[in-house]
Amino acid sequence: MRIVDDIRKLIAATEVVLYPEPLMIVSVSRDEEEKARRLMEDLEPFSSITFDVSEVSLVLKTEEWDDLKENFHDYEEEGPYRLITFDIVLDLAIVGYLAVISRILADAGISIYALSTYLRDHVLVKESDAETAVNVLRGLIEECKM
Repeated sequence: MRIVDDIRKLIAATEVVLYPEPLMIVSVSRDEEEKARRLMEDLEPFSSITFDVSEVSLVLKTEEWDDLKENFHDYEEEGPYRLITFDIVLDLAIVGYLAVISRILADAGISIYALSTYLRDHVLVKESDAETAVNVLRGLIEECKM
């Protein structure tokens, strides 16, 4: 895969950090939005809540979900997943960084659930794929340093 020089430099400067705890990805009904807001507000990092027109998506520690799920009536859950953080602050105008990451993982047969925050990009991978994903990404980083 050809990587443009600007993206190559960013990838070379990236540190891959594997979050130590397993996470769940959960979809709850919009009817339970306020409950989701209330229950998620006291959680420690890493957690995420996204309000879509059709659902509320949650990402939270497996242990926390096990404690909270009895509060919800209508949900779908997937997991466990592991969070990989790309520890480099990226400008929002950067084009192609996550595309390279997702392509290299796709080529390795690893599906991702991408999450971006204001400063960083993250991907969730199935727990069974986490070690392989980290190795593939660290290989990409080393390749980009050459």
